[in-house]
Amino acid sequence: MAPAPFPARFPVHPMERDPSEPTTDPGAMAPWPDRFPDHQWELYREAIAELRNGAVPFLLGGAFGFAAHTGIWRNTKDLDLYVLPRDRDAAVEALGRAGFADYHPEKPYDRRWIYRSHRDGVILDIIWSMANLRASVDEAWFRRARPVRVREEELLAVPAEELIWSKLYIVQRDRCDWPDILNVLQAAGPTLDWDHLLGRVGGDGVLLAGVLSVFRWLCRDEAGSITDAVIERARRAGEAAGAAGDGRRRADLLDSRAWFPYHQGVAGMPGP
Repeated sequence: MAPAPFPARFPVHPMERDPSEPTTDPGAMAPWPDRFPDHQWELYREAIAELRNGAVPFLLGGAFGFAAHTGIWRNTKDLDLYVLPRDRDAAVEALGRAGFADYHPEKPYDRRWIYRSHRDGVILDIIWSMANLRASVDEAWFRRARPVRVREEELLAVPAEELIWSKLYIVQRDRCDWPDILNVLQAAGPTLDWDHLLGRVGGDGVLLAGVLSVFRWLCRDEAGSITDAVIERARRAGEAAGAAGDGRRRADLLDSRAWFPYHQGVAGMPGP
């Protein structure tokens, strides 16, 4: 008997799935830009208009960026917009003009990489750096952005390579974004610029090699663009960085909490 085909889409993180959304074949659903509430979209549109009035370039990330590359929509009740670090203050001012207030008084967050705002139950995040501060948004994100139409708006989404790069580090006890990466690889794998992605990941190539190996294990017939050479280049870059004495605590790139609670205080193990 022939093996069962691989699923058309990999599961997304259960914490990000809209519980009111039926779990049916995504292909039978309405197009993703039509699948979130009108009230929610109107608030986003007002924020987008003010960002444009302030000449602040931005990219769609989060659920919107993920949907732009995969066609999969999950309503996380928030919108992530990526901006250049130099534009973060102007972006915050634009959101203020659109009626969005800082979320920090309600729930404190790390201001080093994100500005979280809210209005009428909707959250809008301005992001200029990865949460682990591994890298910041730069001009290449915009040069390589993916055009996408969301209802009546012509917008730009984070490039697939940068989307994979940023999600590579979300490996935590209560959340893992690798299923998102698997979906992006399945949808955009043949068009990915591997030289660019490998250059972005650099010394953290072992992580990339890991998720690529998982994808090839899951989807043997769809992983043609992910060659042994690509995985080996990623692995060697990571091993070379380790051999060079990279002193960063790698576990902290994934989760600031202790990964090895039973080994705290042991040399080489992350503490609390």
